[in-house]
Amino acid sequence: MNAPYKPRPSSGGGPREDRGGSGGGKRRYVRKKFCRFCAEKELQIDYKNTYMIKQFISERGKIVPRRITGNCAKHQRKLTMEIKKARIVALIPFTATQVR
Repeated sequence: MNAPYKPRPSSGGGPREDRGGSGGGKRRYVRKKFCRFCAEKELQIDYKNTYMIKQFISERGKIVPRRITGNCAKHQRKLTMEIKKARIVALIPFTATQVR
């Protein structure tokens, strides 16, 4: 027979709690992320602007998620479409090149 299900006790911490091993109760300061495209209205997302688009791509060539960049959902969707356009036109690579 199987043992009855016992839920694990929660750590009680939220997503911003420092989960270091010391357990000293210190909370580190986390800056509020903001959408750079909402803050600067004149900044446009365009697939031809490879310098700006490369800031939202990791070293491996992956699109950096919104929770990391701080973009709003609307601009993250637009940014994703423009990155994909730039990849198709070969302005930026699909993946990082390996150097041996």
